[in-house]
Amino acid sequence: MLLSIFTWQVRVYYEDTDAGGVVYYANYLAYMERARSEWLRTLGFDNQTLADQQGVVFVVRRACVDYLQPARLDELLDVSLILKKRGKASLLFEQQVRRGDELLCRGEILLACVDAASFKPAAIPATILQKMQ
Repeated sequence: MLLSIFTWQVRVYYEDTDAGGVVYYANYLAYMERARSEWLRTLGFDNQTLADQQGVVFVVRRACVDYLQPARLDELLDVSLILKKRGKASLLFEQQVRRGDELLCRGEILLACVDAASFKPAAIPATILQKMQ
């Protein structure tokens, strides 16, 4: 079930690249993380407030990533997400990194909602679920 679509832009900086002059593979995960954080902000939440006021945080439980083409210094990339599935305590995202129409990287990321203090699974708060409708 498609629940949400969001796109966020990122510029490739020198610090993002490896010795070969292309984006270091782990940075694609960082770009995806930032897009999810910005998506959450559009819903009216941020990670620190969720921890402080709702007592929960979202953690990556699983990430499966395909690297298809390299991105390079100074390129402007679009990082998108689709919320594919929403569970009681989990969110499954399909994410892509594109340069224009060219797909560079795609991933499926499973987040778990956990208690901020114990890191044990916790139900996603109803206030968040309502915003995801």
